[in-house]
Amino acid sequence: MNIKRVINFSIFSFCLLLSAPVISQNQLERPKLVVGIVVDQMRWDYLYRFSNRYGNDGFKRLLNEGFSCENTMLNYVPSFTAIGHSSIYTGSVPSIHGIAGNEFIVQATGKSVYCTEDTAVYSVGYGDKKYKKGQMSPFNLKATTITDELKLATNFKSKVIGVSIKDRGAILPAGHAADAAYWFDGTSGYFITSSWYMKELPKWVVDFNNKKLPEQYLKKDWNTLYPIDTYTQSVSDNNNYEELYENSDNTQFPIKTSQLMKKNGYGLIAATPYGNSLTLDMAKEVIANEQMGEHQNTDFLAVSISSPDYIGHQFTVNSVKMEDNYLRLDKDLADFFAYLDGKIGKGNYVLYLTADHGASHNAQFLLDNKIPAGNWDEGAVRKELNQYLHQTFGVDDLVLSLSNYQVNFNYKKITKDIDKQKLIENCIDFFKKQSNVAYVVETAKAAEAAIPSVVKEKIINGYNRELCGEIQIILKPAWYSDSNLKGGTHGVWNPYDAHIPLVWMGWGIKHGKSNQEVYMTDIAPTVAALLHIQMPDGCIGKPILPVLGQ
Repeated sequence: MNIKRVINFSIFSFCLLLSAPVISQNQLERPKLVVGIVVDQMRWDYLYRFSNRYGNDGFKRLLNEGFSCENTMLNYVPSFTAIGHSSIYTGSVPSIHGIAGNEFIVQATGKSVYCTEDTAVYSVGYGDKKYKKGQMSPFNLKATTITDELKLATNFKSKVIGVSIKDRGAILPAGHAADAAYWFDGTSGYFITSSWYMKELPKWVVDFNNKKLPEQYLKKDWNTLYPIDTYTQSVSDNNNYEELYENSDNTQFPIKTSQLMKKNGYGLIAATPYGNSLTLDMAKEVIANEQMGEHQNTDFLAVSISSPDYIGHQFTVNSVKMEDNYLRLDKDLADFFAYLDGKIGKGNYVLYLTADHGASHNAQFLLDNKIPAGNWDEGAVRKELNQYLHQTFGVDDLVLSLSNYQVNFNYKKITKDIDKQKLIENCIDFFKKQSNVAYVVETAKAAEAAIPSVVKEKIINGYNRELCGEIQIILKPAWYSDSNLKGGTHGVWNPYDAHIPLVWMGWGIKHGKSNQEVYMTDIAPTVAALLHIQMPDGCIGKPILPVLGQ
């Protein structure tokens, strides 16, 4: 009897061994790691504008080995950082995911809310628990992200981490269920987080912070990577379009960041290319210390590179500073890709690089070159509008703000004696008389407006009734809400803000490109298709079939 049991057990074990390869072969194939890179304020044309100066292993490697979606557009307004990151990772738009701006006004109360503020959590890594820069979370994001869906698909066994200089650039991509999100605190020079994720920083983050890399970088000063007379794609470094650094009397190279740091603090690094280097240094530390890509399930690293946005706002899109930023970023990306090849293994990770929005040229620069443009002084226009409305309704300050190119009413001032619809119509009449306004639309009735369909769809997608104003203002091309004639900005529907790069590389991606129009909201469902997981719960995008080889 015992011999029979031994024989039966041996046969069973042998059969189990034979079946093991079959089970292995039937396991779903997925990459070890997904890396999402968002370059804040990267215009699509930056892939090519400086290409003759890029090396072979950064942007050119993406284009030569990967698949480029050459005509990727935003499909909402306004075009700001928080909305862009949310839309990339949710596959959705503000009307659904609830992030209606970097800041937005809760219409019921008139309160301005920062996109990731959360007083219910406390700061971790610097300051006391009420340190505001640490009281951040994804609470205001009302839809799941593709990173959340990966967590759900693997029963929370996948590891998800976000890294950025900006809090919103780390928090919103990482989603609600992330293991961590780390952002840079300019006061301390540390990467910090909040109690949404953990009670204290891991030792490796403390050790990384103690290296004081921001100080080391800024001590180098910032000069051009190559002789300045070779920067032919930019305006002269001596121009009137750039904003000064605080405590500085000129913007020309070399920039003495070692001296400015003493007065301006470590936050200065954000507006230099060293912010790119620091972010990718932190990303590599995350991979190494959290064993990203070494688990049985796919992990996800969401990296947002913020410094190009700071540099663009301060120095404009066609400054020598911006050109030098991209030449340096190209080298940083090449180094990061090489690190991924060595650590994760070439072909074991899939990566995409995109942007949250683009940017326009400085208005004065365009005017100096006979191109129509202008700056729209939001504060002055609001004052004039309130005076106009007072003539009809006899009440002061009926309009609270014109932020995000929307008319936000002061509902505490709107009494029963005021016909709200008449108030809206009076505002619309006012803006129709403004020479720099192309269209003005009652947001709740945008579908009925006699305006181009592409603009109409973006207004509808961007309108969240709880968080957006009653009226959407569309300025003429190259006009912006900005009283300052220096620096650059973004925020509108036009192609210079809405046309973004999108390049995929690595596991499951074949080389190629397509000029088919796709949208920012198509990124998340494409990742979902690659990983064979569910799309985010508010997703309106569709998988990009050419990327999938279909």
